[in-house]
Amino acid sequence: MRFWRRETDERGSAAVEAAVGVPAFVLFIGLIIFGGRTATTHSAVESAAADAARTASIARNATDGKAEAKSAAQSSLANQDIHCLTVTVTIDVSDFAKTVGQAGSVSATVECLLDLGDLSVPGIPGSRLIKATSTSPLDTFRERQ
Repeated sequence: MRFWRRETDERGSAAVEAAVGVPAFVLFIGLIIFGGRTATTHSAVESAAADAARTASIARNATDGKAEAKSAAQSSLANQDIHCLTVTVTIDVSDFAKTVGQAGSVSATVECLLDLGDLSVPGIPGSRLIKATSTSPLDTFRERQ
């Protein structure tokens, strides 16, 4: 008895699999890099905001506090090797006007425009704004100038 077996030609199937699989794999890797870069930058911006708020809260006056806080935020981002297109640091030192004995605090907001243009992943914008705010208390009984 003779069985007829139909033989299929599989030539070229590897090329088709590669044409479908490789772009999907590249897209997946791009999304992983996007998520990692965004998470790392968000953590660094939160740390920079905390450093700026703390630095401003231990200053003797509002003017010095603002200047030192902005410098501390820039240094914190630079030390963590974070490269932003623009960095905006906003410091609220209005509680320095309160009299000694009244509770007060200083808040710092750091905004970093993260460059994502090198990823070339469809649906991912070329940049993303990462923002964090932190507050630090002023010493209630310390002299303020």
